[in-house]
Amino acid sequence: MIIRQMKPEDWHQMMNLWQSTEGIGVGRSDTKEGLERFLNRNKGMSFVCEIDGNIVATIMCGHDGRRDFIYHLAVAENFRLQGIGKRLVEKALQELKNQGIHKCHIFVMKNNEKGKIFWSKMGFQKRDDIEVFSIDI
Repeated sequence: MIIRQMKPEDWHQMMNLWQSTEGIGVGRSDTKEGLERFLNRNKGMSFVCEIDGNIVATIMCGHDGRRDFIYHLAVAENFRLQGIGKRLVEKALQELKNQGIHKCHIFVMKNNEKGKIFWSKMGFQKRDDIEVFSIDI
């Protein structure tokens, strides 16, 4: 098992993983070009787990200089409950700490019960004091 920085060349394998992972929302920004922009803007903060040359887990992490967001933490079904997701989150949070970021957020789909349990176990707390508003541009 190898945990390494995410690269734009990983996009095809990652997209296959995201599309087959319950609770992961794939949007129109999840193009290869969009990934490359994200990685260039947030150098060294997103990771993949590779086993036998295949990407089995991902985490995308990026910040605005004050707050961070984690996107697309996904672990292939047959590799779950082995601590891979936890290791990816810990690696991303350590990198955030190294860069002086002290707060991290994650969006979890309302129907993603497994995701809610995972993030709670990782120490994240559900916020009831804010609402998310979005606009397509």
